[in-house]
Amino acid sequence: MFEEKHLLTSPVLMDVMKIEKSLSFDDILLIPRNTDLKREDIDTSSRLTEDIELKVPILSSPMDKVTGSKMTIAMAREGGLGIIHRNIDIKNQVGMVKNVKRSENWIIRNPYTVSPGIKARKAKDIMKEKDISGLPVIKDGKLIGIVTKRDLRFETELQKDVEEVMTSELITADSDTDIKKAKSILNKNKIEKLPLVDDEGRLQGLITVRDIEKKKQHPQATMDENGQLMVGSAVGPDEFNRVEALVDAGVDLIVIDTAHGNSKDVIKATEDINESFDVNLMAGNIATADGARALIDAGADSLRVGIGPGSICTTRIVSGIGVPQITAILNVYNEVKDEDVSVVADGGIRYSGDAAKAFACGADSVMLGNMLAGTEEAPGRIVFRSGRKYKEYRGMASISALEKREKNRYGQHFEKREDYVPEGVEGLVPYKGTVSEVLHQMIGGLQSSMGHLGARNIEEMRQREVYKITEGGKKESHPHNVEITEDTPNYHWEG
Repeated sequence: MFEEKHLLTSPVLMDVMKIEKSLSFDDILLIPRNTDLKREDIDTSSRLTEDIELKVPILSSPMDKVTGSKMTIAMAREGGLGIIHRNIDIKNQVGMVKNVKRSENWIIRNPYTVSPGIKARKAKDIMKEKDISGLPVIKDGKLIGIVTKRDLRFETELQKDVEEVMTSELITADSDTDIKKAKSILNKNKIEKLPLVDDEGRLQGLITVRDIEKKKQHPQATMDENGQLMVGSAVGPDEFNRVEALVDAGVDLIVIDTAHGNSKDVIKATEDINESFDVNLMAGNIATADGARALIDAGADSLRVGIGPGSICTTRIVSGIGVPQITAILNVYNEVKDEDVSVVADGGIRYSGDAAKAFACGADSVMLGNMLAGTEEAPGRIVFRSGRKYKEYRGMASISALEKREKNRYGQHFEKREDYVPEGVEGLVPYKGTVSEVLHQMIGGLQSSMGHLGARNIEEMRQREVYKITEGGKKESHPHNVEITEDTPNYHWEG
């Protein structure tokens, strides 16, 4: 798409290096074309891997102020995917994965259960801790009843055994019951939970009205074959034990999370994980064709593209290394376009139009950090300044993030704070509302772009033309000669 090359004129350097002009989001505009395409004809879905298709081609970044279990649940419900950060110990990360997997199910295959001899108070505590409304009661491996919040609502003697307060006359169904039949049974009997049992009365699963309602509320949700929300998790290249624990917990996507993906340890980790586990695998970060080729050959299903474009990243300034993001996406796309591998554009996206440009240049999906850090579901602490609401945000190479884990993605661990060499900053971002609201604006802007381009789907966006623009063009693209009196949810002026 872009072939113009600019060489240094220094006679000393001309023989040893060439300088290519590389481009970022602000340097280009997509060219509109004649079209009769209507918004209802537009399909924004995109394939991330062979097993994962996203109705909303957006992922949340594995950063500790962006993606925990709440963010991951929200992203999957809206049709995207969350990648849980690795700046925590294995047990807590596994717990987050399990929280996501249990948050929604068509069939809960391994529901929490209790024995008939435990106290009602204990059952009530379990329901509160796990945010569930009922517990099947199991004796000698068989289902004998169910205790629910309704059973305990007016119970004053919580020292009783569960067996004394549970509902023992149960309506059950076979383990192969489909959703249509389950709805009919639940409605006919006016019950909210339907245990699935085998011929010998052993519990095989649980269907709840609550989960059926969630499925209706989120028709675009990213779900696995069991009706559970999909979840990704980040790991380091030397964390085989973490990978094993996450896979056992049911993770759908492993993301090898490093600052430099085109390196021996990342390539080896990609090979080892690919050979040892049946799990979708994303590797990165990269910005060049040779980096893409190395990770493709190692067995990656998806490539994470971006060296230094993030709003809290100082890698390009501290190390002098990086590739502007549009050129990085093009570099990788041109290498993988004939391969069964997806491209994820990670970093530098400030507006929905930036995402559209990323798709036009070869991305299959985009990864957001800053834009999601200010949402309700992000883990960052809320801060008020001058009457405005903000949330904490930091780079994973900021000093505070580097200090948090013994093995961070930059390989630094020191006793003294001043010994760290950070490649990121920490700060505040304006509060942006819910994840749903942010993704609505992002997808709305993407649909607008596709409508102007006459692109019915993401793949057709790649067949469109692009203009490089000047500084004057950049200035002209933003509102000008006006004092903005009312903010909009999809635009902010950075000056």
